[in-house]
Amino acid sequence: MRLIVGITGATGAVYGVRLLEHLRRLGGVHTHLVVSAAGWLSVKAELDLSRREVELLADETHPIGDVAASIASGSFRTDGMVVAPCSMKSLAAIAIGLSDNLLTRAADVCLKERRRLVLLAREAPLNLAHLRNMTAVAEMGGTIFPPLPAFYQRPQSVTEMVDHTLGRVLEQFGIAHDLAPPWQGWPAADASTAA
Repeated sequence: MRLIVGITGATGAVYGVRLLEHLRRLGGVHTHLVVSAAGWLSVKAELDLSRREVELLADETHPIGDVAASIASGSFRTDGMVVAPCSMKSLAAIAIGLSDNLLTRAADVCLKERRRLVLLAREAPLNLAHLRNMTAVAEMGGTIFPPLPAFYQRPQSVTEMVDHTLGRVLEQFGIAHDLAPPWQGWPAADASTAA
């Protein structure tokens, strides 16, 4: 399996980095990493990781300006792409097919080839342009996946909240994981009083 991981400058670089860590640990997925210039700034500011430390988590890393890279072509088979996090700038470029760098080109390839594209869109509150861009990507077959915590799992740390979201992302690609147990429903006594 081949999966492209993109990291942009929106807050939440931990999602992309933890995704790479989990994919390496789980095995069976060859990862291609592409990070925007602002994405590298977020990695440093939020995680205090060097570029080299993050690049070592991926099987292959591509410079953002290398629009001649393998992942820029539909003839290079992948199983899709996750942009984690996805800034509103990158979302807008993907929504209009701008392909102004390798990250947005790789996303465009996924859409045109009908491959899975999952965008962990990170912004709040959302304005009308954001919502329209999300709609455009969804209409083209992409999945808008805001990284929202699930409190019903009663997370004890930020890491647990991040990993629960990433478990759901892995499920989008049929990748088995141990990051979050599946929901089994409320206990019968609690459910009857909820109404």
